[in-house]
Amino acid sequence: PGPALVMGAGAIGCWVGGRLQAAGAEVQFVGRPAVLEELRVLGLTLTDLDGRRTHLAPAELRLHAEVPDAPRAQARGDGPTHVASPALAVAPALVLLCVKSGSTAEAAALLALHLPPGTPVLSLQNGIGNPVLAAAAAPALQIIPGMVGFNVVHASPGHWHCGTWGELAAQQHAALQPWLQAFAAAGLPLALHADLRAVQWGKLLLNLNNPVNALSGLPLRQQLLDRDLRRTMAALIEEALAALAANGIEPAQLAAIPPRLMPFVLRLPTWLFRVLARRSLRMDDQARTSMAEDVARGRPTEIDALCGEVVRLARTAGLSAPRNAWMVERLSHPDPGRLDGREMCRLLGL
Repeated sequence: PGPALVMGAGAIGCWVGGRLQAAGAEVQFVGRPAVLEELRVLGLTLTDLDGRRTHLAPAELRLHAEVPDAPRAQARGDGPTHVASPALAVAPALVLLCVKSGSTAEAAALLALHLPPGTPVLSLQNGIGNPVLAAAAAPALQIIPGMVGFNVVHASPGHWHCGTWGELAAQQHAALQPWLQAFAAAGLPLALHADLRAVQWGKLLLNLNNPVNALSGLPLRQQLLDRDLRRTMAALIEEALAALAANGIEPAQLAAIPPRLMPFVLRLPTWLFRVLARRSLRMDDQARTSMAEDVARGRPTEIDALCGEVVRLARTAGLSAPRNAWMVERLSHPDPGRLDGREMCRLLGL
């Protein structure tokens, strides 16, 4: 179908782009200098919970470093950020937008400067609002909403590991049709939906576990087997479900448990939760959320694109979401600290 460009060679960008290249696609990677230096020296290694391993040698990778954009970052007061270098080998037939939510507008605007009008850009980002931000910043490009249903962690230099199951989904769009075979060959079948909004909200409900995981400091599976931490997640989801219902939005079911039953199941005793959530617990000990990795590395989190989205949706219906708002405030702090399940429940009034 043509060359692809990964805009944001982090966990998802390296995983999806690397799998596509291993299956025969031509892929260019744009990323932070530190990450690209790992790839230049070590190549790109991908592993998953089923024991599969893929390696692309350094010479096989087309890498383009990002450059600091200090003036805009300083104007916002949030420290150095990065935008992409325009020195691409060839114009891409598809862009995979994989930058963090805080960099969406800048990345999209830069793509618009250097890519032909009409270039399709598939947003593989957390939250609901990133495609809207990208489209506003790059109206000449075709911004397509997407959804990633699995977790990828930076296991070691040059090595990314997918420790959970899940699928890729996207808004139905003619520009994606030529790519369906390539994604399938990469072991990443792309499910197309006439209306992705329900899928995005279904994924956001699951992502409300991200701040709980980040504050606990535990691997995902261990965290999900802690009843107090599940009670915290249940409270966040309950607020989101109320906001969705008030706005007439029905979230899609992406896990084994229907969205409306998730708070009830999460609060069950652990022995029973293990039985009912057996499919959701299919993950290995390395699985963590990207937010947990951001907190561990002292980087800004995407909390506003997750819990912040719930707070905003609740407000549109005259409701409040105080526990999601608490998570936004806590995870916006440069050092949010660690909390066990009991303390988290106490602070949230559970």
